[in-house]
Amino acid sequence: MAFEDLLSDPVIQKYLHELVGPKGMPVAAAPPDGEVTDEELAEELDLELNDVRRALFILYENDLASYRRLRDEDSGWLTYLWTFEYDKIPENLEEEMYRLLDALQQREEYERNHEFYLCEICSLRFEFGEAMDFGFECPECGSPLESMENSMLVESMEDRIDDLEDELNVETLGA
Repeated sequence: MAFEDLLSDPVIQKYLHELVGPKGMPVAAAPPDGEVTDEELAEELDLELNDVRRALFILYENDLASYRRLRDEDSGWLTYLWTFEYDKIPENLEEEMYRLLDALQQREEYERNHEFYLCEICSLRFEFGEAMDFGFECPECGSPLESMENSMLVESMEDRIDDLEDELNVETLGA
């Protein structure tokens, strides 16, 4: 799979940006063909060597880069030759979507199964038990806590869960 094709996809660009951050994005967005050293990348991209190394290590941790070590026989120094392996990005994105689905399902269940109270002054939210412990008064400002309706939030989460399940071709238990 060509790097250029992958890197033109805005979803993949966002994924890489989330992984390596703004300082590492030039490294992630310009993968060379073949092997390259961190020093070569830093010089070519006019970046600090530490920023390049950080980005390479993050890519390595996410199975998007690999390296091999060479020892200079004269000095004993190690040289790391890096190779980018972006063909794993679609698989990584799918795993990320499954993690998001799981987190959303847990949060939706939590929201659906709890009653909440809100301080409209401080915008602090409390579960029923916490609100009861505070005498239904905000511990910050003393204002009365109001019952909070979260059905729109739960409905929005359910819609997003349905969208993710459709995208991932996941069968729901209720279906």
